Amino acid sequence: MGDATATLDITREVCPMTYVRTKLRLEALEPGALLEVFLRGAEPLKNVPRSAHEEGHEVVSLEARDDGTHRLLLRKQGR
Repeated sequence: MGDATATLDITREVCPMTYVRTKLRLEALEPGALLEVFLRGAEPLKNVPRSAHEEGHEVVSLEARDDGTHRLLLRKQGR
């Protein structure tokens, strides 16, 4: 997990705040940076990767974790 530039835990957030928090965190990073996002629930699992992709960011990976959360790795694209 050491490859991420920054980490964001949105496991306690609900939509639409899940992507709002993710977007704000991405905006603070340099292009090419990796953001590790921990999320929970069906809506964030579907919406956060989709919204990031629609804004031009790369979904590097999405994996389930033992505690019922998911780890999403996003690469910020340069604009």
